[in-house]
Amino acid sequence: MTTRKGKTIDEVDEVWSGTWVAQRLGVSLEEAPGAGKPRLDELLGLALRRNPKRAHLLVSQVLGKHVPQSPRTVYAAGYGLGERVRALLGEDAASAVVLGYAETATGLGHCVADGLGPAPYLHSTRRPVPGVEPAGGFEEAHSHATSHLLLPEDPGLLAGSGPLVLVDDEFSTGSTVLNTIRDLHARHPRRHYVVVALVDMRSPADRDRLTAFAAELGARVDLVALASGTVSLPEGVLARGQALVEEYEAYEASGAHQASGVSDGSGAREASGTSARGAAWPAAGDPREPAHEPAREPVRESARESAREQTREPARESGYEQVPLDWPAGVPDGGRHGFTPAHRARLEAALPALARQLAAALGTDPGRVLVLGNEELMYAPLRLAKALEEAGAAREVRFSTTTRSPVLAVDDPGYAIRTRLVFPAHDAPADGPGDRYAYNVRGTAGARFDAVVAVVDSAGDTPALRTGLLAALAPHTGRVLLAVLPSYVPDRQEPIMSEPLRGPAFSSYAPEDVGWLLQDFSDVELEAPTEEREEAIQAGGAHYAESLPVEYQPSPQYQQLYQSALNDSAARIARAVGTVTETVLAERSPSPVLVSLARAGTPVGVLMRRWAQARHGLDLPHYAVSIVRGRGIDANALRWLAAHHDPADVVFVDGWTGKGAITRELREALSAFEGFNPEIVVLADPGSCVETYGTREDFLIPSACLNSTVSGLISRTVLRSDLVGPADFHGGKFYRELAGADVSVDFVDTVAARFDQVADAVGEEVKELLAADRTPTWEGWAAVERISEEYGIHDVNLVKPGVGETTRVLLRRVPWKILAQRGAGADLDHVRLLAEQRGVPVEEVDGLPYTCVGLIHPRFTRGATGADGKAVSSK
Repeated sequence: MTTRKGKTIDEVDEVWSGTWVAQRLGVSLEEAPGAGKPRLDELLGLALRRNPKRAHLLVSQVLGKHVPQSPRTVYAAGYGLGERVRALLGEDAASAVVLGYAETATGLGHCVADGLGPAPYLHSTRRPVPGVEPAGGFEEAHSHATSHLLLPEDPGLLAGSGPLVLVDDEFSTGSTVLNTIRDLHARHPRRHYVVVALVDMRSPADRDRLTAFAAELGARVDLVALASGTVSLPEGVLARGQALVEEYEAYEASGAHQASGVSDGSGAREASGTSARGAAWPAAGDPREPAHEPAREPVRESARESAREQTREPARESGYEQVPLDWPAGVPDGGRHGFTPAHRARLEAALPALARQLAAALGTDPGRVLVLGNEELMYAPLRLAKALEEAGAAREVRFSTTTRSPVLAVDDPGYAIRTRLVFPAHDAPADGPGDRYAYNVRGTAGARFDAVVAVVDSAGDTPALRTGLLAALAPHTGRVLLAVLPSYVPDRQEPIMSEPLRGPAFSSYAPEDVGWLLQDFSDVELEAPTEEREEAIQAGGAHYAESLPVEYQPSPQYQQLYQSALNDSAARIARAVGTVTETVLAERSPSPVLVSLARAGTPVGVLMRRWAQARHGLDLPHYAVSIVRGRGIDANALRWLAAHHDPADVVFVDGWTGKGAITRELREALSAFEGFNPEIVVLADPGSCVETYGTREDFLIPSACLNSTVSGLISRTVLRSDLVGPADFHGGKFYRELAGADVSVDFVDTVAARFDQVADAVGEEVKELLAADRTPTWEGWAAVERISEEYGIHDVNLVKPGVGETTRVLLRRVPWKILAQRGAGADLDHVRLLAEQRGVPVEEVDGLPYTCVGLIHPRFTRGATGADGKAVSSK
C-alpha cells in the first residue's frame, strides 16, 4: 500500500495522533493476540466529540474522511480488502453484492467492490429521494446521525441469494451490522454474509454475540479487517470526555485565547503544537496540569469567521473557480442507488480524460493539492484524486471529505483532529439545516494546501455552498476550485402528479387558455441584479436558471413604442399564427395537445389555441412547461403529459428560433422519452432551424419587447436543486404586484381580432408551405459561429441572433454591443431605445441573416461596467 513518495501505512509519524486523548482520559488501543502489520496505532488516531453515546472517536489515517491522505493509499486499503474477500468467496464472488455504510464508508465500500471484481455496489444513505421506495433501513447506535435508508434503483439488487458483503470503516460493537442483517435477512435470506472493516475493535462479548446471532439465523458470517484489537476505556470515560469537550468549547467561546495572542480561529494567526501560550498552560503530560486543563486551544473556523478573514483579503471575496468536467452520461456519481460493473467500466475509461481536465484547471506546478469530497460523495472524488495523483499533475495530492460529525479540534501533534472548518449544510438535508465540518484542511505550523478542489454533486450545488464551504475554504488556501458532478436520479421514480397551475390563481390568463406544469415560487426571493447574475454565469459559478433577473419596468416612452409596434404588426402576427396552426392541424394531428415552452412560447400557444377555436371550433388543451439550456426539458412534466395524453398528439411550441439551441436541446431531451415528436413549431424561424413555422422573416414580435407583463405575469422558469426535487416540476413566479402594467390578455385579444382579416391569406400560404421543401438549413447557426469568431467572443452562447433574442439580451443580460442589419427600419425602434438607455453601441453591418444580433459582454465582471452600471463599449 505505497503512496507516491513511497510511504506505506506500516510507517507512522514520530508522535502518535492518539497521544493527547490517551494521556488525558486513559484510553488505549490494545492489539489482538498475534496481530501483525499494520498495527492499530498505524491505522488510527484518537479525538473527542460531543456525543451522548460515545465520547471518543477512532480517526482513521487511511479512510479519506477526517485526515487528508494520499488517494492511492486510501484506494489501496479498500481494494486490498476486496481482493481478500474475493479469495475468501471463491466462485461465489460472482454472485456477491457489496453494501457500504453512510457516510464514512461509502467510498471504502466502493473500493472493496472494485477489489472484489464483478460485484454491484450499493451504499446506505441519509438523503431521502422522493419517488424512490426504500428497500430497507436500519439504525446505527453510536453515530451522530443514525437512520440509514437503502434506495436501490433496481429493487432486485438486494433480493438475490448470493453472499452479501457489508463494509464499514470500523467494527466496534457490531450492532450496526446486526441491525442491517436482521432487516435484510427477514426480506431475502442468504447463506453467507461477509463483514469488512479497516479495523475490528469488538470486545470478546461482542464477538460472542455475533457468533450467536449467526447461529440463530442459520447463516455463515465471516469478518475481514486490516487489523484487530480492542479499545480500553477506563471507568467513567464517557463523562470525563464530555466534560473535557465542554471545557474546551467554553474556553473557546469565552475568547480568552485571543487575549493571549493565540489564533482565534479566524485565520489571522495559525496555532501550532508550540503555541505562544505554552508557558501559561502546561504541555500535555506536565505534572502541573490539572485533570481537565486545556493545554492547546481548539481551532474552529466558521463561515462567519471566514467572512471576517475575507474582509482582510479582498482578492478572495469571490475566490473560487468552476471546473467543468465531462462526467460520463448515465454513470452514477456514487452508490446511493447502485453502481454496476458496467458503470465501473465506463468510469474507468473516462477517468484519464477527467484527470486531464482537472490538471488543466490547476495549471502547471499547482503545489500541494487537496481534493475534498462531500459527506456521502466519497468514491468519485477519490477516483478523481487518484487519477490526478497518478498523472503526476501536482507535487502532492491528498484526499479527504467533509462530514456531518462534530469533533473537537485541538492543534496538537498528538491529536488526530488539529483544525476544523465549520459551515452550514448546503444540500437541503431531510433532517433540516445544521453545521457541517472539514477537518485538517486548514494548515498548521505554516503548512497549507496550495489548492483545494471541492467536489460536490448537483444536489449540493446551491447558493449555501458558496457562502458556506467555499467561503470557509478561501482564506486557507491559494485557490479554491469547484467541480460539480450530476446527481444521479433513478428513472423509476414517479413524478408528483399535481394538477397544472391556472389563472387567476397563477397567471393573468384565463384558466382555459393555459395550464402551467410548474411549481409556484411566488413567495421565494429569486431575483438578483443583472450584473451579479452575469458575473456568476460567465464565471461558471451559477446557471442562468438558478436565479431571476429583476423584472424590467418599461418607461412611458418604451410602453408607447410597444403599443405602436403591436398595432402595426398585429395582422402580421395573426397571419403567422394562422399559418403555423393550420400546418400543425394538417401535418401533425387533427387534435393536437399544445405544449408551449415557458415563457416565450406561451403567448404563441394561447394564440394558436384561439385560432383553432375561432376557425375550427376546436377546444385544444394547452400547457406550458420548462426547458433549460444545458439542463434539458422538465422530465416530470413530460411524465405528467404522457399520463394524461397520447404523446403522439403533443406539439411543442415556441415563439421564435435564434440559433436553434433550444431546438437542439429539445431533440436531445426527448430522446429518452418514447412517443413524443421532438420537432418544435414556432411563430418565426429566422434561423431556419425547424420545418413548421409561421414565417421565416426576422421581424418584431411585440411580445418579445416585454417580460412577464406580456406573458401572463409569469417569470422565467427556475431550476435549482434546493427548490426542485427529483420528482418535482420546475418552478416559476407569478408577479401579482405587476397587474397594473399587465398587457398579456390585451396582446392576445389585439392579435386575435385580426384573424378574420388574414384568413384568406393564411389559406393560400399554407397550401404553398405544404408543398414546399422546408428542410432546415441552419444558416443562423453558421452565422452565429462566424460572428463569435470575428468579434473575438469564442462562445456561441454569448451571441443572441434575431429581434426577440436581442431584446432579451437588453432586458436581462449585460449587453456588449448590438449588430443591426444596415437599413433596418421600425422593427428595431425598441432595440435602439433600450440600447440608448443602457449605453450600448449599435453597429450597422451588412450580410446578416437576421435583422439584428445581440452580443453579451464577453468575459464579464463588474469591473467591466462603468460607475453608472452601463456596459463598456468596444474599442
